[in-house]
Amino acid sequence: MLRIAVQSKGRLYDETMSFLAESDIKLNLMKRTLLVQSSNFPLEVLFLRDDDIPQTVASGVADIGIVGENEFREREEDADIVKRLGFSKCRLSLAVPKSVDYPGVQWFEGKKIATSYPVILRKFLTEKGVHADIHVITGSVEISPGIGLADAIFDIVSSGSTLVSNHLKEVEVVMQSEALLIGNRHISEEKQAVLAELLFRIDAVRAAEDKKYVLMNAPKDHLEEIIAVLPGIKSPTVMPLAEEGWCSVHTVLDQKRFWEIIGKLKELGAQGILVIPIEKMIV
Repeated sequence: MLRIAVQSKGRLYDETMSFLAESDIKLNLMKRTLLVQSSNFPLEVLFLRDDDIPQTVASGVADIGIVGENEFREREEDADIVKRLGFSKCRLSLAVPKSVDYPGVQWFEGKKIATSYPVILRKFLTEKGVHADIHVITGSVEISPGIGLADAIFDIVSSGSTLVSNHLKEVEVVMQSEALLIGNRHISEEKQAVLAELLFRIDAVRAAEDKKYVLMNAPKDHLEEIIAVLPGIKSPTVMPLAEEGWCSVHTVLDQKRFWEIIGKLKELGAQGILVIPIEKMIV
């Protein structure tokens, strides 16, 4: 049985649970306890505070864990990054009051900075040759300048709305963060096999992200031109239709270029375009 440590609440919890569900890992969360076992996969989920996950994995209490890169870098525990998961993206940034005329990172010299991430901040300031007073607090870091506790803050930024509501502005992005799958460095061969199957499922889910399965009726006299504008994984599937001079074309399109490509297909005479979301894709 493979044990995975995940955050017990918050945005990362919500996105992790959705991710496991998309990977067909079934969990009974109606009566959630500290440890929940999957009913259809040899996996049990250990719910923890996010800052406890790196140590739990490094010590072997859990075999793997899903944690924000910010927490992983801050805790500096002896565990491996197994895979970057691509969700729960944010950044760690320095922010100052809006009224400050910010000239550059040297502004922080001698200033008091409030943060929950002193290790990452200290490394950044050392690299920049800046000496500042790091004031470690937990929770509500953004209110520190407003109540006179600090001159600036170093904290997680997602949309930036929290900074705006506290009359702060982001001036230095120190690191980008996303959800990581981390692993203990001494997982048994039996558990490695379970992990390999889990990674296979994760890859199938991620491969399908932002992809659409597209079917269309295409005139044969424009078929080569239509195929030329389709950037699918491989060449599209082409099947004849009962109506003379027409065929059916099936392909996969990336959401980023979807409307641009659909417009070109219509110009080339494609009709009856059907778009279907993709749940999983094995590549």
